[in-house]
Amino acid sequence: MAPRRPYWRGYLKLSLVTCPVAMSPATSDSEKVRFHTLNKQTGNRVVAQYVDSVTGKSVKEENEAKGYERGENDYVLLTDEELESVELETVRTIDIEKFVPRESIEWVYLETPHYLMPNDKIGNEAFAVIRDAMEADDVLGISRVVIGRRERAVVLEPRGKGIVVWTLRFGDEVRPEKEYFQEIEKKADPKTVEVIKKMIKPRMEKWSPSIVTDPIQESLLKLIASKKKGLKPTRKTDSKKDKSEKPSNVINIMDALKKSVEADLKGRRKSG
Repeated sequence: MAPRRPYWRGYLKLSLVTCPVAMSPATSDSEKVRFHTLNKQTGNRVVAQYVDSVTGKSVKEENEAKGYERGENDYVLLTDEELESVELETVRTIDIEKFVPRESIEWVYLETPHYLMPNDKIGNEAFAVIRDAMEADDVLGISRVVIGRRERAVVLEPRGKGIVVWTLRFGDEVRPEKEYFQEIEKKADPKTVEVIKKMIKPRMEKWSPSIVTDPIQESLLKLIASKKKGLKPTRKTDSKKDKSEKPSNVINIMDALKKSVEADLKGRRKSG
């Protein structure tokens, strides 16, 4: 897959050290199956358009404007020129303000990853100095950058030859875990923990992206392929299997765990 074109260009800055950089999304959903809405009678695509909420007439693109609601049916209109006039310095500069230990940021605050790289050969050395210094001290850089007209807090993580920029959720966007976990038992029975550990060990393997797959995506592709061939898709049903998969009430967790371990071992012996 060819690298995506950078959608943000600007500067990486640490005190007096500055270098031109470019940023691209680290993830993509372009390979996902997407559907268009069609007119079932004609087979033509349905096109969305803006409609005036009072007159019911469609609005031309040149008449569209941004508006801030200050009261019921009362808006302050803002032009593109006015919005651009309030742009911050972070529109074009990632100025590293402070550093934090790598392990100190909890994953729940990390939002969207982006790849940051030098935008010309002249800036390679300055970029490498900032990256290697963070790597040597095992720290992450904290900064801000404007993405989509919104200033976002970001964390810079050295990764190989480049830097990964994660947008961060603000503190008030993350709900306190205590509100959800306070009723859960603090400690489990050590004996049951030992049984679970026996089930964990044979399931351990090195991380690989292939571990995570999307079965719905695969099923959709098969469905589309069969439709292309003009075949009628079939749906497999197994009433016996459905009934057997329904969970039953477990009275003794230790007995259930022992049976799970035994069944797991038997299955692995057969496959081995």
